[in-house]
Amino acid sequence: MKSKIKSVVSIMMTILLLVASGCSSTKDAGQNKDNEQPSLDAQQKKLIVYTSIYPMYDFAQNIGKDKIDLRQMIPAGTEPHDWEPTAKIMADIEKADVLIYNGAGMEPWAEKLVESINNKDLIIVDTSKGIELLTNAEDEHEEEEEEDAHGEYDPHLWLDPLTAIKQSENIKNAFVEADADNKDFYEGNYNEFTDKLNALDSKYKEELVNLKHKEFVVAHAAFGYLAQRYNLEQISLRGINSQDEPSSKEMKEITEILKSKEIKYVFFETLTSPKLSQALAGEVGAKTEVLNPMDGLTDEDIKSGKNYLSIMEDNLSVLKKALGE
Repeated sequence: MKSKIKSVVSIMMTILLLVASGCSSTKDAGQNKDNEQPSLDAQQKKLIVYTSIYPMYDFAQNIGKDKIDLRQMIPAGTEPHDWEPTAKIMADIEKADVLIYNGAGMEPWAEKLVESINNKDLIIVDTSKGIELLTNAEDEHEEEEEEDAHGEYDPHLWLDPLTAIKQSENIKNAFVEADADNKDFYEGNYNEFTDKLNALDSKYKEELVNLKHKEFVVAHAAFGYLAQRYNLEQISLRGINSQDEPSSKEMKEITEILKSKEIKYVFFETLTSPKLSQALAGEVGAKTEVLNPMDGLTDEDIKSGKNYLSIMEDNLSVLKKALGE
């Protein structure tokens, strides 16, 4: 009888030990899971990135892809030259990791915004750094006491694919600085995007040679870098600021140029009124087409899935047609 009791006790003790061991193992497993969770969150955390104009958004998207939470400050369909950040956007940027803007005077409000931000960890990217800038031709004929709203430089850097590569490099470097663990990811995406920009540049060079005209007429002077790269001449109705209006003397001079050089097209843009371009075209018997400076996209552009590369392809097509007639 005593032997049976001892046997039962022994079995019960074994069961208790096993249960205790299982509970301990479960508890340890739970502790390990808790300890590992922050690491998992760290891996899943995306950089919060704010950009100013559309091309900066597109470049950042190509490089950061799913590792970034990307936000564009200037709403779709908004002419960016005179836009200024709201108090809400300024407050939201306080929580960001990276702020990207074009620079070279494109965003007159940028310097004031940067000075007002109270976030010592925010990485600020002026994508014009390291790029040789074209001077603003308006400054040559403005009176000395008048200060151009967009500074002494042409800010439309992105319309030259090779200059866009340097801007993209500045963005990539900022992402690597902010998120060094994913350096290879950003480097790989940057190299892939660079290949596409180089291919775009080659296509422009091949298709814009040996055409009838070198001159093209645009709504405002946004295509200086593109013209310089491909040995073309930009004739603009307005200056760097698309809101400026040409004088009657300037319009007469442009009209005479169109007639003497037999220019068959006058380009207009999607975010500004086409009336001036249409009036000029009507006076000289020319046609009109859209040449998109891409400093902002319309809602229609976005819905149709257009992006920097596709719009640059569209621009090449209309330029080739206009310069060839």
